[in-house]
Amino acid sequence: MWVGLVSALFAAVCYGVASTVQAVVAQSTEDDKHGVDPRLLVRLLRQWKYLASLALDLIGLVAQIAALRTLPLFLVQAALSASIAVTAVLAVRWFGVRMSGMEWSAVVVVCAGLALLGLSAQSQGAGQGSHAFHWWLLVAAIGLAGVGALVGRLPDTQRTPMLGLVSGLEFGALGLALRVIPNVGVLKLLTDPATYTVAVAGIVAGLFYASALQRGGVVTATAMMLVGETIPAAALGVWLLGDHARHGWTPVAVAGFAIAVGGACLLARFGEIQKQESPQPEPVGAAE
Repeated sequence: MWVGLVSALFAAVCYGVASTVQAVVAQSTEDDKHGVDPRLLVRLLRQWKYLASLALDLIGLVAQIAALRTLPLFLVQAALSASIAVTAVLAVRWFGVRMSGMEWSAVVVVCAGLALLGLSAQSQGAGQGSHAFHWWLLVAAIGLAGVGALVGRLPDTQRTPMLGLVSGLEFGALGLALRVIPNVGVLKLLTDPATYTVAVAGIVAGLFYASALQRGGVVTATAMMLVGETIPAAALGVWLLGDHARHGWTPVAVAGFAIAVGGACLLARFGEIQKQESPQPEPVGAAE
């Protein structure tokens, strides 16, 4: 179980670093002001920094899969929310952001929530979901693609958080698909809808997340993404897949999950990234 927890935290670090690199690249890439432009991914893939961030995402994905084989979904998804803390800390250096005491406290809160979850969680449930559930995951991933295309046309103040949220829901579908996907058999993999959910949700989530980063703060987009990624997937894991906390530790698990995700929300509220401008020198004689 501890190997799984370390894998989940390692995945969070990979995702946190990758999202910050992607923010730098996305914000310097040509923007389509009329909505979500699928060609954005083509432009991004021409840049080595973005390719390097995708390699980090891939490493994080492997670590996430390893964690999902031993831990309940609610713990893995909440552990991934620690990537917001990594993103926020890196933003201080890469974007010149000055984090307030509230923001630093939120980073500590995320870590505290994860500690409570680590103490309370048990191994993953045995449920793999019905075949219909596998199909519904694919339908949801495709449907969210249409929703994201619509919200991509909203004003920037609404566009960034909403695209972040939709991308998070796609990442949540990806996590659920990885959780229920068959372990063995090439034929079984090719005939299972969850396999195609991984592809659809991964590509669409990456596009929407990059689009959210183009015209908004990386912390805001990432925090909203994490909210969409963690809460619905964790609830479905408990409800349909048999995930649960250790006996008598359910209140601690609920509190830990709420604290970890709440810390991410605090970073979203107070952590808008903007490059800091150098202070202008005071005119001579202004103080006289």
